[in-house]
Amino acid sequence: MPEGAGYPAGSALSIRGLAKSFGGKPAVNGISLEVPTGSFYGLVGPNGAGKTTTLSMATGLLRPDAGTALVLGIDVWQDPLGAKRLMGVLPDGVRLFDRLSGEQLITYAGLLHGLDRATVAARTRDLLEAFDLTADARTLVVDYSAGMTKKIALAASLVHAPRLLVLDEPFESVDPVSAANIRAILTDYVHSGGTVIVSSHVMDLVQRMCDHVAVVAQGQLLAAGTVDEVRGESTLEDRFVQLVGGHGPAEGLSWLRT
Repeated sequence: MPEGAGYPAGSALSIRGLAKSFGGKPAVNGISLEVPTGSFYGLVGPNGAGKTTTLSMATGLLRPDAGTALVLGIDVWQDPLGAKRLMGVLPDGVRLFDRLSGEQLITYAGLLHGLDRATVAARTRDLLEAFDLTADARTLVVDYSAGMTKKIALAASLVHAPRLLVLDEPFESVDPVSAANIRAILTDYVHSGGTVIVSSHVMDLVQRMCDHVAVVAQGQLLAAGTVDEVRGESTLEDRFVQLVGGHGPAEGLSWLRT
């Protein structure tokens, strides 16, 4: 399929009618979304909203029951290798080859993507330094902290210089220092022309980082656009609660009040 055929030319990711059910219960129900090239795009929703399932289908990790996903015009399911060359993916709860050292893990990822050894070695050094992992380069990943593990997994997803990064809950269980380091690297990546999609349920984080946002709940897309368009006159968190439906002030817990 020609790049962009039938889809907006400025889209890094185009998904149309993605749907998936498990045991007869819909997890994602016909979501369609356009992610502009060069954007920092937040996908937000409560736990169980379908964010992970949507991103897994969009990146070729989970086959959809219906719908299509294109990365820069390349169909993820018609040409999976072509699409995956353009992507760096950090799934939620990613299982790494944790008996490798951090240096070995990045090197392995680079070689899998077909880079020559000299290029892999140079990029591995750069990534270890950028993520402040040089001192732990030869430590086994199994001995890394949660924040270090996220950083080394992200480094491995960047080694082939992808044009699109898809990150599922990249800041979960990450300490503030590591989170700031990751945010700075992702912001520089977007400023250099890359596109980032990040899923989260932390509204403040998305509001500060992202320029676009989509709100998902119960497998459906409730709103999408720039952050300003989606939040309107309120905060993103207030708009999110309004869209997905939230509980009001707790009642019937008078015994908790002192």
